[in-house]
Amino acid sequence: MPRAPRIAIIGGGIGGLAAALALERRGAETIVCEQAPTLSEIGAGLNLTPNAIKALRALGVEDRVNAIASLSNFLNIRSWKSGRYISRTRRGDFKEKFGAPNLSVHRADLLGVLAGALKTTDIRTGRRAVAVEGRQHNAVARFADGSEIEADIVVGADGIHSAVRKSLFGAGADAPRFTGCICWRGMAPADAVPRDIAIDDGALWMGPHGHVVHYPVRRGELLNIVAHFDSDAWTEESWTRECDVSEVTTTYAGWNSQLTRLYPCSTRWYKWALYDRDPLEHWSVGRATLLGDSAHAMLPYLGQGAAQAIEDACVLAAMVAKFSDDLDAALAAYERIRAPRAKAAVLGSRARAKENHLASPWARLKRDVKIALRERFGGGGPKRDNTAFQVGWLYEYDVGKEMG
Repeated sequence: MPRAPRIAIIGGGIGGLAAALALERRGAETIVCEQAPTLSEIGAGLNLTPNAIKALRALGVEDRVNAIASLSNFLNIRSWKSGRYISRTRRGDFKEKFGAPNLSVHRADLLGVLAGALKTTDIRTGRRAVAVEGRQHNAVARFADGSEIEADIVVGADGIHSAVRKSLFGAGADAPRFTGCICWRGMAPADAVPRDIAIDDGALWMGPHGHVVHYPVRRGELLNIVAHFDSDAWTEESWTRECDVSEVTTTYAGWNSQLTRLYPCSTRWYKWALYDRDPLEHWSVGRATLLGDSAHAMLPYLGQGAAQAIEDACVLAAMVAKFSDDLDAALAAYERIRAPRAKAAVLGSRARAKENHLASPWARLKRDVKIALRERFGGGGPKRDNTAFQVGWLYEYDVGKEMG
């Protein structure tokens, strides 16, 4: 019997643990190296579109995710000032239409599900990778404490500031482009929100130079709020910088009161500057490769960051199992299958960003009419895609069925 491949995964976030689970389930020996002292996720919400749920189904954890998630029947797109409904995308029929529902979760809860499903993976915390070398027949990861790990494959799943990507492709591969947008996020207990404000469904408020999304997480116990606004007043790319709620209330002072009255309901607010990166042409060097944000960091406007990382994990594991006697072919197939779809999601998210922040009232009206018509009549073609942003091509994909 051939030896099980030894796979070292750098990064213990959602993408890294999904990869460990997918590989473990196909018989690989897996090691996860995480730089933090414990496995943890920043306290923020995450939208899981139907393709993400199908990928989690392929990992065998869909039921556990359902138990910690929130399900909303609509995504309500509203005008920034009047509160007028531009669209009410019916999410309640996504399971029938796309084969899975649209759920929202707390990131930490999803990480807990993935970690709890692992059985044989060796998780090593407090291990900060500083370099990875992809060789002809193996790969080596080196850490800040002077230790190293040799494996048949090393996977960089270490996020947007990937040390693995920089090590493999040089500093130029990490060149960020400031989008000119600042983001704030808060998390409010549902019972702290005034009862006359509807929070059971997802909401997207679109206005000049900005937009705000909010949706329930953790079975409706919490409300995740993320606000985006065009500004260069802050340029630090960090999710952990706290700020005062007054920054948010001042920025959105002229917006609808059903939105602005939500802001004080969160006791903590964080801010970061939003950066974009061009997708890489190649993901692998020798037996080292990338996964998730390390390979294809994308703007959040299509809600695909985690979804694409989990899909990556499923495909990587399937290719390692399929080409177990030729791991170079496995990595080539993984990149060939995943790179075009991930690139399309990166570019689609970039295009969506422009439409969300239109400054001209006439341009916004034209956009709103287009969205309303699309919702009512569909986007044409045999499948009549009537999702607000024409994302049926993302949602209908089933990585489990594709990989077998």
